[in-house]
Amino acid sequence: MASVQTRRGGARGAALRDLAGRWAFMAPAAALLGLTLAYPIFYTIQISFSELNLGTFQPDGFVGWDNYRTVIEDDRFWQALRVTAIYLVAALPLQIVLGFSIAWLINAEWQGRGVVRALFIIPMVVAPVVAGGVWRMILDPLWGLANHLIGLFGLGPVDWLGDPTLAMATVVIIDTWRWTPFVVLIATAAILALPKEVFEAADVDGANWWYKLRWIALPLLMPMIAATFVVRWLGAVKMFDIALAATGGGPGHATAVINLFIYDEAFRSLRFAESSAMAIIVLALTMILTGLFLLGARRLERRY
Repeated sequence: MASVQTRRGGARGAALRDLAGRWAFMAPAAALLGLTLAYPIFYTIQISFSELNLGTFQPDGFVGWDNYRTVIEDDRFWQALRVTAIYLVAALPLQIVLGFSIAWLINAEWQGRGVVRALFIIPMVVAPVVAGGVWRMILDPLWGLANHLIGLFGLGPVDWLGDPTLAMATVVIIDTWRWTPFVVLIATAAILALPKEVFEAADVDGANWWYKLRWIALPLLMPMIAATFVVRWLGAVKMFDIALAATGGGPGHATAVINLFIYDEAFRSLRFAESSAMAIIVLALTMILTGLFLLGARRLERRY
């Protein structure tokens, strides 16, 4: 009995030492991250519960939940959230599907795939503001390259950025063009890590490419697909620069995603207290949804 308790105590001590070692490695980065993020977050929270003196740029008087009530009663805030939801629902699945599909194709054995892999990295390294500006020139209704090309087929000029429906689709296309290579890189690493023995056994059994994709590759890749979705979600929810450079939130408020709306309210309308309340609400919603996505990713990982 004593030996069993001794072994349990030793195992518990080893686990505690392992946990302490992990935290020792993480502590410097965690401390630096905390110092970097703590002040802006707490300052934003403080402003969201106060009036802001624009002369001193300091909180001037506690107002409680008044700023939050003002935000919740503002229809424009909910409209910006709806626009953001439309963008996320359209862009994220498209980028995940395209990214893993392209990665599957460029990892097949064919000549020149190395060049194609290198070319796919280019959009990812272009600055978002530059990408939005370049695409705005390409899609210009009068002298843009896109309308010139479709004009060769007898089609009339399209107002890509002036029509509310097309403007949102255009933002999704630009964002997909820029971020699909990121998904391709992750998917390529995941595909290269798949066990080759399983596919060789399937080849021996006479399985075609569709069978191997549907019943072998996809189940093995499902945890990585879920993890990639979470990573891309954290980036997409911060959408700001491409919408600002390409459409400026227009026409009307068709592409005014929530971060662009908060920016306009803070730095153009000088409603810093209300915009701080908006930022805290968006932060809370993002944390809740991210937690749900992580929970779903873990369940997929356990299932597969």
